[in-house]
Amino acid sequence: MAKKMASTKAKAAKSVSFKFDSVALAKKLLAAAPERARDVLVRRFGLGTNAGRETLEAIGDRSGITRERVRQIEAAGLDAIRGSKAFAESKAAFDELAKAIDAMGAIVPEDELLASFAKDEKGKNRFRFLLVLGAQFLRERETDDFYARWHIDASTAKQIHDALGRLYASLDDEEVVAEGELLDRFLDELKSVNDAYKNEEVLKRWLSLSKNIGVNPLAEWGKVSSAAIRTKGVRDYAYLAIKHHGKPMHFSEVSKAISTMFSKKAHVATTHNELIKDPRFVLVGRGLYALTEWGYKPGVVRDVIREVIEEHGPMKKEDIIKKVKIARFVKDNTILVNLNDQKHFKKLKDGRYDVA
Repeated sequence: MAKKMASTKAKAAKSVSFKFDSVALAKKLLAAAPERARDVLVRRFGLGTNAGRETLEAIGDRSGITRERVRQIEAAGLDAIRGSKAFAESKAAFDELAKAIDAMGAIVPEDELLASFAKDEKGKNRFRFLLVLGAQFLRERETDDFYARWHIDASTAKQIHDALGRLYASLDDEEVVAEGELLDRFLDELKSVNDAYKNEEVLKRWLSLSKNIGVNPLAEWGKVSSAAIRTKGVRDYAYLAIKHHGKPMHFSEVSKAISTMFSKKAHVATTHNELIKDPRFVLVGRGLYALTEWGYKPGVVRDVIREVIEEHGPMKKEDIIKKVKIARFVKDNTILVNLNDQKHFKKLKDGRYDVA
């Protein structure tokens, strides 16, 4: 990491322990709601024996009322709880929740937040219920650019959203950035954010809010649309393996590299088939594949010879061999056999070769 970065190491979200009992607290608060509203809340938030959460439509269909009426009953039930003695007596618990969110960076992806609060689905449902009740907790819905998230400070949340947008805009479409460099660039966009949040763990958590910026298994960052970031199958892992290797690889070596680097099963035959199908790869020798982005072009040796001559003009045999071997890992004799094919090439009086 650069010097401007705090030394805190980023880790997976840890389980958060609370002084209060979420089961007892949820039960106490639910008791403050009218019976009909309580039934709706239990079903909406999955607070009963079944952890499944029901939609407004499902509850309405079962109860013979409209979706809007269910929403009204739910809202009335939440308001009743917020105005109750039980809610006032629970202030310390809600303050503890707010403190936990603040410690995680003030704005946290919903899935990560709930996973840190509870291991099972019922537990997550209870904490979701508590978050909805607390006025200090604000939920942002999932959009095209961001995942669903919770925050306790609208100003900080806006700064994070804006900074992520600027960071995304600064990345070229196929640019791949080392993790340390990306975090430093992110920090440059966060100059007005409280320094207390600026550690590696929180920065990565904020980055995970974005649907547009991603990281590959090699801890390299970029736009999720980039071929070097998305990893959906053998082809993508092969791309990363060859790119990391930095030079052409035999398909059997690619298969081994995928297993070693990413702990993914990749049969040799399957890997070879995927390399053949994908235009990101070019066959440059017997079983050897390079990346198209390195300047290699598809085609047999004869095609490469033609391209070399068309680009540089008639050339001597030795010069053609040198040029072709930059683009293909083949023996000199293979090039000569193709060069002497009079259907495609002709030898000039001065000994140079041209396209027939």
